[in-house]
Amino acid sequence: MERNNGLESIINNIYQSFSGKDLYYSIEEKAANFLYLIIKNHTFIDGNKRIAATLFIYFLDFNNILYKNNKQLIDNNTLVAVTLLIAQSNPKEKNILIDLVMNFLTEQ
Repeated sequence: MERNNGLESIINNIYQSFSGKDLYYSIEEKAANFLYLIIKNHTFIDGNKRIAATLFIYFLDFNNILYKNNKQLIDNNTLVAVTLLIAQSNPKEKNILIDLVMNFLTEQ
């Protein structure tokens, strides 16, 4: 169960703009922030990491970036490791973790 329209707030956050320009330019940057914010904001009463990983995969697929050259950009084991790393991280490390996730999405 979602808390206080938290998911809607996160979606609005990743699509926000200033002076007509998106604050998060690429879909990869939006996806990385989406994953991070769902995990760290405890958007759901229970299962935040599982739900975040599922919604992240859905977001990538919806935006046609889940696969490149018929290979999934981020495999399940890596997604589990990154999800746990984000959950246990210090909020001061947000930018490092966003860059890490974006690296998986833009490499290959």
